[in-house]
Amino acid sequence: MTQALERRPPVASLVGEQIPVRCVLMRGGTSKAVFLRASDLPADPVLRDRLILALFGSPDPRQIDGLGGADILTSKVAIIGPPARPDADVTYTFGQVSITEPVIDYDINCGNISAAVGVYAIEEGFVRPVEPLTSVRVYNTNTDKVYTALVPVRGHRPAVEGDCAIDGVPGSGAEILLDFATAAGATTGRLLPTGQVRDALEVAGVGRLEVTIVDVANLCVFFPAAAVGMRGTEGPGDFTAGMLQAMVAVKEAAAERLGLSRDGLVPLPVAVAPPAAFTTFQGAPIDAGAADLLVRLAGGRPPMLHKAFPGTAAACAAVAAVLPGSVPGALARVREGGRVALGHPSGLMRVAAELHHDPDGGWRVVRATYARTARRLMEGYAFVRRDRL
Repeated sequence: MTQALERRPPVASLVGEQIPVRCVLMRGGTSKAVFLRASDLPADPVLRDRLILALFGSPDPRQIDGLGGADILTSKVAIIGPPARPDADVTYTFGQVSITEPVIDYDINCGNISAAVGVYAIEEGFVRPVEPLTSVRVYNTNTDKVYTALVPVRGHRPAVEGDCAIDGVPGSGAEILLDFATAAGATTGRLLPTGQVRDALEVAGVGRLEVTIVDVANLCVFFPAAAVGMRGTEGPGDFTAGMLQAMVAVKEAAAERLGLSRDGLVPLPVAVAPPAAFTTFQGAPIDAGAADLLVRLAGGRPPMLHKAFPGTAAACAAVAAVLPGSVPGALARVREGGRVALGHPSGLMRVAAELHHDPDGGWRVVRATYARTARRLMEGYAFVRRDRL
C-alpha cells in the first residue's frame, strides 16, 4: 500500500480543472472539522469562503460533492495560523459551514474542535512537545480570547490512547483538558452582558420568559425547558418543529435585547431542566442520579437540535449553574468543587466551574474546565472545482 502511494504522481501534476488544497481532517470531542492553514487560503474573505463552501460541497443537504458530513457536528472548518498576539502559541478561527445555504458563520467558537486545535498545533510544529503534558495557548479570533489546552504527549507526539471516555464518541482516548476561564465576555465583553443574573424577555409565541444570559467561551441564553413545552429529556426524534421555533424565538429575543443581529448564531439558546432519567438518542439509559442538569441546545444553519452539546456552551452552562440566583442554578445539582454533569442527547458531559465574587459586587470566572479527546483522522489534499470559484 505504501509503495503504491509513493508511486503516485506529485499533486502538482494533477492540477487542471481542479485546485488542490492541503487539509487535515480531525475529530475533536463529538465534532469533526476540516483543518486548513491560513496561508493556504485566499486573503480575500469572499474568495476564501467561496473556496471553503466548494470544499465542503455546500449548499447541499447531503454535501455529496464535498467533504461536509451533512450534519452540524461535522460541517465545521478550523483555520490555523501563527500566533497573532504574544500570549498565544497559535491562532485559530472556527467556521460553522452551512449545509443548505452559501454561508459560513464565524460568530461562535466550537469547544469540541478547540481540543483538536491543541493536538494540531503540536503535530504541525507550532508548539514544541513536552512530556507528559504540553500547554498550548490558543488565540481564538471568533471570541478574541485565549484559552489553554493541556495535551498529553508520549514519544514527542500527542497521545491518542487513554481511558478518557466521552458520551457520543465510541471507545476512549487520551484526556485533553480545556480551560475557558479567561474567555469570559467572549462576545459582549462582560460575563453578564445585561448586568443582571436574570432578565425578563417578551418572546414571540411564548410570552414573558425569565432567562439568564451568560457570556463565557460562547454567549448563551438559558431558560426553563418547561417554558417552551419541553421536558429537557428530548432527543432528535422527540424534538418538534414547535419546540425548535420556540427556541429560535428565545434566541432572537435575547439577541435583540443585546443589540445583536437576530439572524446570527448567538446567543446560543439552551433549554435547562432539573435532573431526571432519560435515554440517549442511541438508546442508552441515563438515570436521574447521573445528570446534575439537563441541557438541550438548538443551533446551526438551518437551526436544529444539537445531538450532543457544544464544549463552549458546556463551560458557559457550568458557570451559569454555580452563579447564585440564575435560572440554571435554581435547577442544577452542583457537586463538590463546582462539578456539574450536563445531561445532553448523547449522554453526559462533566464540567467544573468556579466563580469569585469581587469587592465591587461583580463575578469573576476562576475555572471553567472540561475534558475532551481528539485525534488526526486524515491528511492530504482535497480538490475544488475551478468553476465553483
